[in-house]
This record gives sequence, structure tokens and C-alpha cells, in this order.
Amino acid sequence: MRNYGYTLFTLLLFSICTNAIAENRGELSVPRTKEDPAWSKSPARLQAAWADTDYLVDKFSCPSATNQKGTQTLVAWRGERVHAKLLVWSPVDEGEISFIITEPENQRWVDETTTGFMTYVMTDELAKDGKGGCGYRPNKAEFDSFLVADRIAPIRSIRYEPKTVRPVWITFDIPRDASPGSYKGDIVIKNEQNASCILRYSIQVLECTLPEASARKFHLDLWQNPFAVARIAQVPLWSKEHFDAMRPLMVRLAKAGQGGITTSITHKPWNGQTYDYFENMITEVRKADGTWVFDYTVFDRWVEFMLSCGIRPLIYCYSVIPWELTFRYYDQATNSMVDRKLNVDDPEFDAYWVTKLEAFAAHLKVKGWFENTIIAMDERPKASMEAALRVIRKADPNFKISLAGVYHEELNDEIFDYSIGYHDAYPEGIVEERRAKGKLTTLYTCCSEAFPNTFTFSQPIEASVLGLLAEERGLDGYLRWAYNSWVESPCQDSRFHTWAAGDTYLVYPKNVSSARFEKLIEGIQMYEKIQLLKATPKHARAIRKLLQPFAYERMNSITLQKDIQKVKSYLNSK
Repeated sequence: MRNYGYTLFTLLLFSICTNAIAENRGELSVPRTKEDPAWSKSPARLQAAWADTDYLVDKFSCPSATNQKGTQTLVAWRGERVHAKLLVWSPVDEGEISFIITEPENQRWVDETTTGFMTYVMTDELAKDGKGGCGYRPNKAEFDSFLVADRIAPIRSIRYEPKTVRPVWITFDIPRDASPGSYKGDIVIKNEQNASCILRYSIQVLECTLPEASARKFHLDLWQNPFAVARIAQVPLWSKEHFDAMRPLMVRLAKAGQGGITTSITHKPWNGQTYDYFENMITEVRKADGTWVFDYTVFDRWVEFMLSCGIRPLIYCYSVIPWELTFRYYDQATNSMVDRKLNVDDPEFDAYWVTKLEAFAAHLKVKGWFENTIIAMDERPKASMEAALRVIRKADPNFKISLAGVYHEELNDEIFDYSIGYHDAYPEGIVEERRAKGKLTTLYTCCSEAFPNTFTFSQPIEASVLGLLAEERGLDGYLRWAYNSWVESPCQDSRFHTWAAGDTYLVYPKNVSSARFEKLIEGIQMYEKIQLLKATPKHARAIRKLLQPFAYERMNSITLQKDIQKVKSYLNSK
């Protein structure tokens, strides 16, 4: 069990005050159970210091006097996104605090949407066996819970409480045409009493240049949930207001290098496992004479919208094998919606899917999308996958197919995009063979992995190592099943009745990013740097050696930061 000063007693207190939302922060107001004695030794004034973006901080623990107060030095390639974090604290001061960033002259590199005070959300812990975060959690009091600063609110001022720690996250986007050299600036933190702290930073811009997100080799696949956005924004599904609310969030994803659009072509493809379940984007009508009519209006609008946000080239369609094998359509003969159970060995299963997929293929070809469309399955058993392949090939043998799940040698030739879990492994030579055929081969993490992962209680550095894991295994990228499948109150409480906290989303409503998502981008950028450098044999040999600590079952949480830093230093010295 993780000890962040919160015990079961805290949970009992928390249940009393779940509605107490601190004004202008959107945070849960949770009392501390024990005061850190270090506060009594802290100078009685506003203080600030640079902190590490790799690790979480405790809201109520007084920062160490050894915190860095000198100049924060960042090293970046042109086209790179880099981050810094600072902490603000005081044992006695209270009221409004704010900060101002002075940028280098004539430069506007700060990303305003991902710079601001970090706000705290409630999280929990791994399953009781410590082996992952899977399993139902109907009673939140059974799990130790505490606050983490994960949400990067784009605000420059906030109400401060004495004897608490308030982190500030700063994101710089270095232009691809920036001149190499050293750039300096500072950050001024003030409170209502006009006390202030000044922290200085410098950015060393190198001559190397990262490719634009759309041209990068890393295949990022984070599944999007448009239905969650409609609920949180309180707008009608597929209305103009709905698309307006989604655009900034999806543009953010596109800038991270997202390579696919998540669509649902059945009702509840994952049996409604998220707070906002996925509905069918294809309207299906069975006429009284037994023939079918399919309307693709919603599907088309969603795909066209995502393309306009810059997300391309692939369109993932879930799923021929929904988890409950139940299919919903409107039945004209009975004038009602029907939920039909069809097992994979039922002849009607084939008849239904062949008819539907034949019509779908024809529509996709008219739209010019067929070559980029993938019929996608998620963690389905081999027998179900064989049934899916049977009907897909009957409908159109040229459909591309993807599977996120266990590796099956018998299915390998059929799968265009194959993603297996972190604890699984591809047979020797398979990845290279697939790449030679133009196929994608990736890994994913879900609730199963205790470490590394992207739960809200995971250390942010765990997200940054995912790009290096993909490279060490020779893979094309990374998949995570939920970009924005938000829980009931995602900005305050990341816990869910199924799985460990944060498993269902990486970003927050209203286009607010997280430390986890930004560190994931950091790892992807390291992957891209490696692709450019390893074309030179000398660099390839050195990089292979530097990646050895990230081999399966060799990664060590204690040395992780040092191991990553060695890779960064090498990549930024060339």
C-alpha cells in the first residue's frame, strides 16, 4: 500500500466532504490527517523552487531545503516540446498567488494551454496483491486514497492555503526553425502581500530538428471517446456544440502524433465498460421484408471531423466481436429496437456481418477511406477472432484487420495492426518480418501492469519510458485504450468502480492536459530522435547499449530516472 499520508480514516473524512469543491480550482477539499513537522522549520515567507517533472509531490509535505533554486537548464532539439515544473509553498501566507513568465526576447514558445498551476485530483492504489490495477472497486473505502497533482490547469493565479504545496507546470514548444543557441528567461511568483520569488531558466536549442508530428515514425493509438465529451460539456450528441467542445482536445491529440480515429460500428463494443458507453455510429434498420438499410451519417461526420483535426491516416472500427456478442438495430416489422444475441457459430452471425460489411466496404470506397480503414478487435479469444476473419474475408478480402490482445501465430498473417500487452512478447524475427510487409506492430499497457503505467498514482516518469520500451523491443509504437473516457467527476476524482484510478483517461475536460500525457509525449520524442540517429552504425551501437536497462524484466524503478537521463544526454549531445 502506498503511503502518502492518507489512510482509511481519510476516506471516511472524504466521504463527508465530496461536495466541498474549492472555488476556482475544481478540486476536492480534503483535510490532512497529520501535519508534516518540517513546516515548523520552514522560513515564514513565500518560497519557490524548481522541481522534477518525473515525480509526484505530496500536497501537505514541506519541500526539502535542498530543492533547486538556481537556473533550470533545458536542452531541446528544434521542433521539440519540453517541460519544467516548480513548487510554491509557505507555512503562513495565504490568499491569491500568481506567476508571470518572461520569455526570451521576440520568442513566444510557452504553450498557454499547457502552462499553469497544477491542481490535485483524488487517486487510489494498485490492487491488493500489488500486481496491477484490474478488478472491480464498488467500495472506494476499501482502497487507500490520496491527492496527486496531475491536472495542468491553464491558469496563472490560484487561491493558496498555508502549509500546502502548489506545483506550476510550464511547457515550451521550440519552433522547428528556431536558431540554435541559448535562450534565457525568468518566472516571477507573487502573493497578495507583494512577496515575490524569481526563478531563472535557460533553454539550449540544438541544431538537430525533429520531424513534424504527422511525419513521425512512432505509431500512437489512444482511443477517443466522443460520448464522454458530450456528457461533460452538457451538449447534444453530434451537435455543433459537441464538435466545438471536442476540437481542441482532438487537435491536442493530433499534435502528439496520434495515428488513428476510433469509431464504433456496433452498440457497446466493450459492453459499456466506461462511464460513457460507446454507441453505434452506423444506424441499422432491418426492413419488414428482411433486407437492411445502413445510414453512415454519424460515422462520416465523426471521421471527417477527426481528419480536420489532423488525426490520420487510419480509421479503427470496433468491432465485429463485441464483448457480449449482442447487436442492436431497429426492426421495422415490430417498430422497435432489437438487441440480438448472435454467437460466432450461428449462421445468422455470418449473414448479418457479411451483409453489413459488404455495404460498409462499398461506402468506404465511395468516400475514399477503404484503404485506411481497419476492422478492429480488442482482447478477443482465438475462436472469436477466427469467426471475425471468416465474415470479414467473405465481405471483402481486402479489409485490413487489427487486434489488441494475445499473440497468436496462426493469426499473424491476417493481422495488419497487431498490439500485444507489455508482459507478452513477439517471437524472434516476427516484428521485422511484419515491418517488411508494411504492417504495424506495437505494445500496450492496461490495468494489468503495476509498473510502468499511466494511472494517476503512477510516477509521471513511467509514461516517458513507454517510447523507449517500444524502441528497445523494436516496435512501431504504443496503444492505450482510453484517451478521454472520463469518470463521473474527472477533474476532482480520478477513481472508478472498475480498475485503478486514471486507467480510463490521460487528459481532462476542456482540453486540459496532464503530467502523464506530457511525459508520454516526451518518451515519443526520444523514440523519434533515436530513429534519426541510429541510421549511423556508431550511434546505433551506442543506443542499443543505452537501451539495455529497458529490456523486459530488467527495468528498475529505482534506477529508472538515471537510465533515462543517460539516453537523453546521449541524444542531446549529437
